[in-house]
Amino acid sequence: MQLFIDTANIDEIREAASWGVISGVTTNPSLIAKEKRDFKTVVKEISEIVDGPISAEVLSDTAEDMIPEALDLAKIADNIVIKIPMTREGLKAVKVLTKEGIKTNVTLVFSATQGLMAALAGATYVSPFIGRLDDISTDGMELVADLVTVIENYGLNTKVIAASVRHPMHVLQAAKVSAHIATVPFKVLEAMLNHPLTDAGIKRFKDDWAKVQKELGK
Repeated sequence: MQLFIDTANIDEIREAASWGVISGVTTNPSLIAKEKRDFKTVVKEISEIVDGPISAEVLSDTAEDMIPEALDLAKIADNIVIKIPMTREGLKAVKVLTKEGIKTNVTLVFSATQGLMAALAGATYVSPFIGRLDDISTDGMELVADLVTVIENYGLNTKVIAASVRHPMHVLQAAKVSAHIATVPFKVLEAMLNHPLTDAGIKRFKDDWAKVQKELGK
């Protein structure tokens, strides 16, 4: 399974990229707005840090407006993927953009039938939102598992991105049901990395080494 980072913060992306564990980046209008910077400038900077897919979302409501907006975003860099909302207009846009060779990520997917329709329309990625389903007492991971099964059953050329990830267990569960990708906030990546027993072990090794060096008079 690949890991993407879900942020528009350049410092977080640069730090996570230095670990060698992320393969792409997902953004959304809310994440971009938090940075209080020009949208295209931020996306361009991200594309220069990470070679893999960079998802940038359209804001238009109709396919007629989404398509030129998407084509404009795709010009920013070769690794730009266009995020499209899971609506009927979104599906229309995905169909056209796919024929144009533009990669798409259908977002805000909350049912397996939505994900199936997005895949049939030609979506490169579909993004089921785990955390938001969990918030309303629905099993978000079951949706991820269902989508993986359906897509693999029929050999559809679409990858499932487990999105709206809230904690490391979401990532582990997504991996267990064979999600192709999990897109993860920086704080969750940090939580995956850290463990108190690792910290305690490092301290113990250093303390033991310092004790020996003192005994040897060094």
